[in-house]
Formats: sequence, C-alpha cells, structure tokens
Amino acid sequence: MKAREVKRAKTVAKYAEKRKALKEAGDYEALQKLPKNASPIRMHNRCKLTGRPRGYMRTFGISRVTFREMANNGLIPGVRKASW
Repeated sequence: MKAREVKRAKTVAKYAEKRKALKEAGDYEALQKLPKNASPIRMHNRCKLTGRPRGYMRTFGISRVTFREMANNGLIPGVRKASW
C-alpha cells in the first residue's frame, strides 16, 4: 500500500499543472480524461512507519497506535502517560 501511495503522489505531481490549466479554462471533459490517480483527492494519509491509514496524526506523521507505543517506550520527548 505504501508503494501505491508513492506512485499516486508522483502521478498527482506530474499532472498538477495540466489539471490547474484545465480547471481555469473550464474544460471539464478534458479533465475527466486524465487518469483517476491524477486527482489529489485520491491521496490518503498513512503512518510513515506501519502504513496504517486510520488514526493518522498529521503533527507527527504516524498513526495513533504507533504514537502510543513510542510514547510508552519514551521515544517521544515531552509526552507523559495519562490514563490510557
């Protein structure tokens, strides 16, 4: 899944200018003919370590489960265990 997301990111970057130009021109028929993965909406945030798509924390770039494990092991400074 991680490799698929990397491939999607490359496709989004490749077609970004073309999508922008077509949107400004209002040519929605040509916009539909572009690959589906060229749309940035299809990108999904994933945990950098495990690839988990749910419970993603943007500040850290990891999932909540990974965050909790790292905090318990003392790998994230400034985080103290409350009542989890």
